Amino acid sequence: MKEKELTFEEKLKRLEEIVNKMNEGNAPLNEMISLYEEAQKLIKEETETLDNAKAKINEYSK
Repeated sequence: MKEKELTFEEKLKRLEEIVNKMNEGNAPLNEMISLYEEAQKLIKEETETLDNAKAKINEYSK
């Protein structure tokens, strides 16, 4: 069964949760590494979304 694709806003909220959890500093190292990897994936996806939106705006602005 395929997972539901998160919206931009849901991904941003998840990133905030990860940052807060990591800032607490009391998670085991393995969990911190997993959180970091998840955050990196989300950041990449969010950056691509924003780049695509920017390209569309630039295209329509011409």
